[in-house]
Amino acid sequence: MRKTKSLLFFAFLAFLMEIASRLRLVSPLYFPPFSRILESLSELTLAGVLPMQLLHSLLRMACGYFLAVVVMIPLGIVIGTHRRWFLALDPLLELLRPLPPPAIIPIAILFLGIGDGMKISVVFFACSFPILTNSIDGSRLVHPLFIQTGETLGLSRFELLRKITLPAASPQIVSGLRTSLPICLIVTILAEMIGGEDGIGYWTLKMQRTFSIPEMYAGVLVTGFMGYFLNRLLWSLEARFLAWHQGWKKTGS
Repeated sequence: MRKTKSLLFFAFLAFLMEIASRLRLVSPLYFPPFSRILESLSELTLAGVLPMQLLHSLLRMACGYFLAVVVMIPLGIVIGTHRRWFLALDPLLELLRPLPPPAIIPIAILFLGIGDGMKISVVFFACSFPILTNSIDGSRLVHPLFIQTGETLGLSRFELLRKITLPAASPQIVSGLRTSLPICLIVTILAEMIGGEDGIGYWTLKMQRTFSIPEMYAGVLVTGFMGYFLNRLLWSLEARFLAWHQGWKKTGS
């Protein structure tokens, strides 16, 4: 039902844009008919232009996001399970966490230029804090009784992490992954616009600067669809691998 309402609302906005542009209630130069945007989207897709630009952006997103996951989840679990580490690093994390990712783009350009290294490093920084803080919080929320039970059963420190801490913290960790995904997309597009040579962000801004307005809107649509499908993919993975948690919550309630 919710999906249907969202689709109907999107269709209504598209219809409104079409009519307003055709009747010249708004300037067709800045708000072309939606059918013209779809036509441009189809032509650019069949020509391979949009898929190629999209591929560049997805590869950068994947690299930065994957690095953040690989580094920050283990680091968060270690910090969360060691009180001294947490007390020592928490002030630094609280200092860096409010720093907006776009603010480091000039610094990244200064040291890394405008190549892929700059964009991936900015994406990595942007995704790091949601994943790290949720991993820390999830690890610290594990009930001490679970740890004590594992120790009584003779589990090693590594086995405690693998069999108790990680599963118990996984819902919180996944929440961090979900939070960081839209940030990942936004920062990738922004980095491409500021210092890019390709990618959907760079290409969309280029279309705007050359007044190819239908093509610009096509780029915006592709970006929106990309964010939607990535979010749905993460929700599907969560439903598959954390089905036990949903069942546990229902049983507990």
